[in-house]
Amino acid sequence: MGARVTLFLAGDVMTGRGVDQILGCPSAPDLHESYVRDARDYVELAERVSGPIPRSVDPAYVWGDALVELAAAPEVRIVNLEVSLTRSAEFWPDKGINYRMHPANVTCLTAARIDVCALANNHVLDYGYRGLEETLATLTAVGVKTAGAGRNLAEAQRPAIVERPGGQRVIVFSFGTGTSGIPLAWAATGERPGVDVLEDLSDATAGRVVERVGRAKRPGDIVVASIHWGGNWGYEVPRAHVRFAHRLIDGGVDVVHGHSSHHPRPIEVYRKKLVLHGCGDFIDDYEGIPGYEDFRDDLVLMYFPVVDSATGQLIDLRMAPMHIRKMRLNRASPAEVEWLGGRLSRISGPFGSWVEMAADGDLCLRWRQRGDRE
Repeated sequence: MGARVTLFLAGDVMTGRGVDQILGCPSAPDLHESYVRDARDYVELAERVSGPIPRSVDPAYVWGDALVELAAAPEVRIVNLEVSLTRSAEFWPDKGINYRMHPANVTCLTAARIDVCALANNHVLDYGYRGLEETLATLTAVGVKTAGAGRNLAEAQRPAIVERPGGQRVIVFSFGTGTSGIPLAWAATGERPGVDVLEDLSDATAGRVVERVGRAKRPGDIVVASIHWGGNWGYEVPRAHVRFAHRLIDGGVDVVHGHSSHHPRPIEVYRKKLVLHGCGDFIDDYEGIPGYEDFRDDLVLMYFPVVDSATGQLIDLRMAPMHIRKMRLNRASPAEVEWLGGRLSRISGPFGSWVEMAADGDLCLRWRQRGDRE
């Protein structure tokens, strides 16, 4: 057995729009949506259900109780960042929703010591190629590594590599699919900035990803494939997603970090390796927006997998449930944890997994071994 490596994984971090407005340096509030034209309206919607929300908050405010969980010092912290960090007002036309955060508010990411931002998603180019380039420059300037987007295809396909003591590494690849709403025009090319978009989820595409993993991975490395795929609502996992995740693990990926849905989707352990089919949102400004209440998208999860560096196999998965209230992450109540645990167990059951509540209120994954003969 190798070293035990603890990761922190989270789904969609959307610090634009309403969240940006309560931070220290808000962008101009102008929006280009059908019904909402001012980002401050999203703050007011949240205040109607939760009470007053402070303005010009400390960069750590949005993380709230999550910072207590992060104090356990996971070795690598990875999120899917769904926002353009830019001063540009040149929004992508006819998209419907455009997320922007002022670059000065990048301190809300460094406050949580985020190591890697996956960027192959459907919001990173909301303010065009200029906005993407400023996003990359802003994150690089504060020491946050990126994957999945770049100034050309080669850069977009380049994984983020986090060095660990002893020469071992955590390598993060980031991919997006059209099913998550990424416009075709956002695909990076040899001459054009953009994101690393998978053409499809075929075995041939999986094979090309596996080749890239093989070129990067060394003994003792842990490889995370962060994939933005699928729609926003519903618990069903398409068979194509399951097959693609399995092919990646067969080819050397150690953790599949899926996201795009606004709520958690099933968790699977395939050949003793972790597949998060959908992590759900983590930070957003949806508080107070009606609809889809049955999914409880206000309840979010921090995922802390412990992985064996020698084999990439999952040793343990602890999840800390949080409740978004006043645009801040708050520890979920026992009743909320019980509800979320029951829902996760029900939807993950067909994949041979379930969760149990620990004495400290965390959720712990349990699983039956699957896939050794598949």
